[in-house]
Amino acid sequence: MTPAQIFDDRLCELGEGPLWHPVRGQLFWFDILGKRLLSRVGARALTWDFDEHVSAAGWVDRDTLLMASETGLHRFDIVSGKRLLLHPLEAEDPATRSNDGRADQMGGFWIGTMGKSAERGAGAIYRLYKGQIRKIFDDITIPNAICFSPDGTTAYFSDTPTQKIMRQPLDHEGWPDGDPSVFVDLAPEGLFPDGAVCDRDGAVWNAQWGAGRVARYLPDGTFDRALPVPGRHSSCPAFGGLEFQTLFVTTARQDLKDATPSDGCVHEGSPGPTGLPEHRVIL
Repeated sequence: MTPAQIFDDRLCELGEGPLWHPVRGQLFWFDILGKRLLSRVGARALTWDFDEHVSAAGWVDRDTLLMASETGLHRFDIVSGKRLLLHPLEAEDPATRSNDGRADQMGGFWIGTMGKSAERGAGAIYRLYKGQIRKIFDDITIPNAICFSPDGTTAYFSDTPTQKIMRQPLDHEGWPDGDPSVFVDLAPEGLFPDGAVCDRDGAVWNAQWGAGRVARYLPDGTFDRALPVPGRHSSCPAFGGLEFQTLFVTTARQDLKDATPSDGCVHEGSPGPTGLPEHRVIL
């Protein structure tokens, strides 16, 4: 498969959380350690700076995002750059921050937290739904790979150090129904799962930290193909562009002593299978 190419060459220490806004036709992403939100419209590069870590978002309407930070979930106005706190998120614990997140088919928003130094078991995964936020998994070290099957019956997530992507059945309101099971075990290959997204066929595209690729796994967990990414720390994919034929991939420079000009950039590729628009967050 043809490797992904650079979409935006601004370097992120920890690029994460890409979101293609389906109404605006615009990609947003985060530099968690740089405490900033980035985007671009054609040749125009956009940046919003914050005084705390920000990591993931969902879209609410044309001009509004739900944004996750280390202290809460915020309503963010894209035009003015102003944000309003909606729900605290481990705000009482200065040792943790938000990480991976994504909206589900019901309009809920899943968001993971972790220790700022990746302390073992310091994090959790929460779900915001109908104005209430509830913890659904705890004892998580690095929450990642949060995504959902097209029919809304299955969620996927990972605790990266375990090297496993988990599959979680959901009930009719999108809450976990029963216990999760292993979807893919990457330990035999020495791989570490990072962010993920499902395509139109229900396959999971998983960015793999340190491997410079995004791998596609069929709904039964079988490996199908991989999109090579020049940035070694590929961190999270998102489908977007015309008819969702483009896969955007954030990368990171974190802990790379020999980082190249591609490490930390956002890349784009044409993987073949197409994606679906991200679901709207209902506040």
